Amino acid sequence: MRAALISPLNARGRAEEVVERISRAILLGLLVDGEQLPTEAEFADQLGVSPMTLREALAILRQQGLVETLRGRNGGSFVRRPEDPPLAPLEERLRSTTVSELRDLADEQLAVSGTAARLAAERASAANVRRLLHLVEQLAAAKGVGARIRADSRFHLEVAMASQSERLTRLEVSLQAELTALLWLPLEPQPVLEDVVAEHHAIAVAIAEEDGERARNLAERHVERNLRRIVEMHLGVTGGLGREGSDVS
Repeated sequence: MRAALISPLNARGRAEEVVERISRAILLGLLVDGEQLPTEAEFADQLGVSPMTLREALAILRQQGLVETLRGRNGGSFVRRPEDPPLAPLEERLRSTTVSELRDLADEQLAVSGTAARLAAERASAANVRRLLHLVEQLAAAKGVGARIRADSRFHLEVAMASQSERLTRLEVSLQAELTALLWLPLEPQPVLEDVVAEHHAIAVAIAEEDGERARNLAERHVERNLRRIVEMHLGVTGGLGREGSDVS
């Protein structure tokens, strides 16, 4: 998971891209509250940017309250993750994203999550399976938007990691950041937590039983159901007016 996050940026290393990468990792729970980030030189090298670009990004993250920098022998930059993410930017992203764009994201996730689940059934270790089942329990017990986003995302990232494909894991990180946060917005109609938990549990059991085709089919159906849930929420906040591509079939 850490390797999927801390990798060179695809485009030129602008500070805004670094901010997006790190804030995404904090939102998904890849970086935990209180965790110390690598030194500026190490982190800049891992991200493939200049130290000056990284310093600019860290300054923005400090302004956003996501990073705190302490001086002295035990100093450094530390993650400061809020319990829940700011909801207004997420609601605006849901409102401004068209149904066609949501569907395109889901199409990509169908390919990524389905393949990752099939490969995980072939390659997952006993430790991977234990973590998957534990993350199912975490989601069932999660209270609040932030906790549900983190538990939901971590489950899918664990499936991708169990596939032992670094490329699939990187893609899953990006997709989770774009879609999962929208799913748990406190908007109508709300996703039923028990339904999502049951879907996760079924995927985990298929992986544990090394049934690759069943794991793939369950993962793909889960993505399709999530798309319907998010589209319903999107139509709820837009009134179903003025949004292109409303057919999700």
